[in-house]
Amino acid sequence: MTTKGWEADLASRIDHTVLRPEATRADVRRVCTEAIRYGFRVVFVPPCYVEEAVQRLHGTDIEVGMPVGFPLGGHTTATKVAEAMEGVKRGAAILDMVLNVSRLKSGDDEAVRTEIAEVVRATPSAEHKVILETCYLTEQEKVRACRLVVEAGAGYVKTSTGFGAAGATVEDVRLLKGAVAGRAKVKASGGIRDLKTVLAMLEAGADRIGTSAGVAIMEEWKSRQPGRP
Repeated sequence: MTTKGWEADLASRIDHTVLRPEATRADVRRVCTEAIRYGFRVVFVPPCYVEEAVQRLHGTDIEVGMPVGFPLGGHTTATKVAEAMEGVKRGAAILDMVLNVSRLKSGDDEAVRTEIAEVVRATPSAEHKVILETCYLTEQEKVRACRLVVEAGAGYVKTSTGFGAAGATVEDVRLLKGAVAGRAKVKASGGIRDLKTVLAMLEAGADRIGTSAGVAIMEEWKSRQPGRP
């Protein structure tokens, strides 16, 4: 498999994540320290820890991201907007919002598009990704979702929360990449735990990788570098 130069800046393509429900303050501090050590440019933490992560990373170029409407996406639009605005106020630079899967599957495309657009408009300083939770969608629904995300002005489509029935697949990344057709980027997330899978997702067209296994992936990468035992 060719890496097309990805390995040279592999760490910068990884969103280093700690979103387990049982994650503690110590875990949040740990991932911040790991981001500094390994060169990850983004750390994703629960909303309640955004300020602490921002403080921990003060003086670095590392940005803090948080989920919105996580993990099911069925919140009201007003709730998602309020959560996004509070997150940005507390220092979050990146927002990964869960799509309202129920609305999409019900055919309420305008409600889906409007919700995304309202979050984007309310937080113009942030980067916006929309989590489709692809394991629950048909191929046609995934393509529709991509169109709505683009029309609403978000910058990324993302495969999964990591809490659904399944995570990212190479096939879904390829599908989403084709569906957005250069009008948005693609983030692969959910079940990505080793270097082989990361490179397969990048090869398929992913622009970013979301994973809680960033350290293991980078250690695997480092072990392959010339001159290392």
